[in-house]
Amino acid sequence: MDDVVVEASPYARAQNNLATLKLDQMAAALPDYMRMVSGGEMEFVSALAEMTAAEVLARKRRILSQRIRSSGLPCVKTLADFDWSFQPSVPRSRIEGLATLRFIDEAENVLFVGSPGVGKTHLAIALGVEAVRAGREVRFMDCARLVDDLKDAQARGILKKRLKYYAHSKLLIIDELGYLDIGESGADLLFQLISMRYEQRSTIITTNVGIGGWGGVFGDEVAASAIADRVCHHCSMVKITGRSYRLKDLPAEKKREQ
Repeated sequence: MDDVVVEASPYARAQNNLATLKLDQMAAALPDYMRMVSGGEMEFVSALAEMTAAEVLARKRRILSQRIRSSGLPCVKTLADFDWSFQPSVPRSRIEGLATLRFIDEAENVLFVGSPGVGKTHLAIALGVEAVRAGREVRFMDCARLVDDLKDAQARGILKKRLKYYAHSKLLIIDELGYLDIGESGADLLFQLISMRYEQRSTIITTNVGIGGWGGVFGDEVAASAIADRVCHHCSMVKITGRSYRLKDLPAEKKREQ
């Protein structure tokens, strides 16, 4: 007796095709749209337009998430999340102006200066997220980790290649300059990188040390002056004063101890 070949239903074939094409949003929505079309609640073309629009949106979100991860940004923070009322010293209109990313188009730098916890990194990340959303290549690195990476590249004889890697990004965010001393060798490496990016690419730096104290961080006043000169030549400097956001909920006696 001949075997009976059972052909898959159109619905099953459609689901298999959507799965093969990795159109997960459309596959999940297919039953609901089939019901609406068959019930006369929606035309087929309208249903197809909505399903594809949802798939496009989901794909854009996946791509954005992938690009944020590859940029090294530690998390997603936005200007909408920033507590402007807690830090009134932050010039909101100026920050929102930076969020237009014109400073990147003009290869200008941004320097956030302030004590720990006042929101420097939050603002730097928020600008980085805006840049990623706009399709700009972004690289986020802790300053000490960046210097260590360059030292490792130098030891392995690939410093030139590694400097080009960091110099290529349209926006480089160097976080927490000054929290750890870099030393003369680190200062030399950072100077090389800043020089390669000078007037070509934008750099955001967050630091808890005013420019006048960079000599102590780098262990070399001359190198510190040279780095500061290139960073600040075309630069928006934002000084943030006020309390640490991370300590705002501590009892008064704990705050005094901190």
